[in-house]
Amino acid sequence: MNKVKRSQRTAPAGWCGKRSRVLIVGCGDVARRALPWLAPRVRVWAMVRNVESAVELRRLGVRCVRADLDDPASLRRVAALATWVWHFAPPPATGDGRDPRTRRLVAALARAGRTDRLCYISTSGVYGDCAGERVPETRPLNAGSARAARRVDAESAVRRLARRGVAVSILRAPGIYGPDRLPLDRLKRADPVLHPDEDVYTNHIDAADLGRLAWGALMRARGGRTYNASDDTRLAMGDYFDRVADAFALPRPPRVTREQARARLSPMMLSFMNESRVLDNGRMKRELRVTRQRPDVDAVLAHALQTFQR
Repeated sequence: MNKVKRSQRTAPAGWCGKRSRVLIVGCGDVARRALPWLAPRVRVWAMVRNVESAVELRRLGVRCVRADLDDPASLRRVAALATWVWHFAPPPATGDGRDPRTRRLVAALARAGRTDRLCYISTSGVYGDCAGERVPETRPLNAGSARAARRVDAESAVRRLARRGVAVSILRAPGIYGPDRLPLDRLKRADPVLHPDEDVYTNHIDAADLGRLAWGALMRARGGRTYNASDDTRLAMGDYFDRVADAFALPRPPRVTREQARARLSPMMLSFMNESRVLDNGRMKRELRVTRQRPDVDAVLAHALQTFQR
């Protein structure tokens, strides 16, 4: 009988159980939205940097251990806690095109040698500007900013675990939205968007659905696989803002030229307006087989309106 490589295995049937362990590195908004259904099913450990975070997470059924990705010595406390890992922690906000935090985590996990499967949430920004083209996971990476380059470096780092037999999966997520993650403040400020003939395509994923996709990746992804974790909406950025404005009875944002936008918007917002792509999420649907509760912008807005009316 041919042996199956460890990195190609899928999750064994019946794996889920309270004796199973998942370590969350970067237990922020996406992971916390997953905890209500995750914590009752498996034993969840979270890496935290302070007591305040630990108190809140313990109320959600999570076991906590203090460690810091900026402190390599502290990572010895977490590296052998669980065989399955969610790595959701972002790179540093500044610096060159490297992610030292992910590099330190990978080194610690490799030394401990216990990790069997790992899911990392990256960003679709690693593709750079694609001039509005449809983008599959096979498209060459072309990071257009130091921020995106740090994510490319993080992806490369976690792939080194795959060479040690760990089943690594990477979710390339676009803009994350949800009922409390909509650009309402921007609309109220009347921040402009680009004129239609200069506009760019943008992509999104509901925050709670992203957590479900990360669980699907742990359970079903083939080792070394990358997925565009995007919903089914295809909208230019200005049209997206118009859709949100209409849903909440707010004025639509003014349309300006790219030159006018440079004088009115932050460098961060302008950087998003310099890249246009439509993510192909077919592989995600075929292989992860996750039922998304809010698969497009209309479902997200309907859920948001219900939430605000409660």
